[in-house]
Amino acid sequence: MKHYEVEILDAKTKDKLCFLDKVEPNATIGEIKSMFHKSHPQWYAARQSIRLDPKGKSLKDEDVLQHLPVGTTATFYFRDLGAQISWVTVFLTEYGGPLLLYLMFYFRAPFIYAPKYDFTTSKHWVVHLACMCHSFHYLKRLLETLFVHRFSHGTMPLRNIFKNCTYYWGFAAWMAYYINHPLYTPPTIYGEQQVRIALIIFLFCQVGNFSIHIALRNLRPPGSKTRKIPYPTKNPFTWIFLLVSCPNYTYELGSWFGFTLMTQCLPVAFFTAVGFIQMTVWAKGKHRSYLKEFRDYPPLRSPILPFVL
Repeated sequence: MKHYEVEILDAKTKDKLCFLDKVEPNATIGEIKSMFHKSHPQWYAARQSIRLDPKGKSLKDEDVLQHLPVGTTATFYFRDLGAQISWVTVFLTEYGGPLLLYLMFYFRAPFIYAPKYDFTTSKHWVVHLACMCHSFHYLKRLLETLFVHRFSHGTMPLRNIFKNCTYYWGFAAWMAYYINHPLYTPPTIYGEQQVRIALIIFLFCQVGNFSIHIALRNLRPPGSKTRKIPYPTKNPFTWIFLLVSCPNYTYELGSWFGFTLMTQCLPVAFFTAVGFIQMTVWAKGKHRSYLKEFRDYPPLRSPILPFVL
């Protein structure tokens, strides 16, 4: 059996960082990362990007050496991805913050509003309903992070946690400040009817979002990075897969639209609009990757909104 010689160069400077002798042909990129880590302990596997070209895409950990377009002396390029943090830690932090922050405003903790309002409660029932809906949403996200989601990548750059927390925590505080403000006025044009319709939309979309997350979880066995085309199941909430590639984002958008209608609050509407733009970018990217990876991908599907976007 022939063995490979592997040299790893710095993607920026082209300096040789490591030379590996007698590497098995069936060695994976993940195993090569482990070997590289032994000679450079500061670069653990999760922060390594190994590629065939200095400006090319990162190779997957499961890629096998003998199946790559390299000779018996293989040259790879290394790029440092920076300090990494687990997806679970990031999600728990970015979702736990809004939950606690909103409750601080709801209970009107000191130093938020005028002292005479400390620990007082709103006279409007929609304010209490909004708090229950907001808390339910983020509790659901936390529980899904712990018990439902299966991540294809174990980590992300550490800097992302600061960016993500600024987004989620900042918007949560902004929304909560106005919804729980002593001078807040609930919807007046359609009143209780508007709030009830908004609640139905919110709950419907929350159940739909959860159903999609369960369907996506069942596509990927534990510990696997296998990607499959998601299809509708017996659950009616998943039938939207017939029309969109990322119905989890569709339902998420619907939930925040319902919350906007319920509270009739400008910061909530702005958060919904910004979220829609970001989720559209993610959905389009995932839709493109589905089309590229699967030749038999259903042609009728749109990224996030049926027949529109």
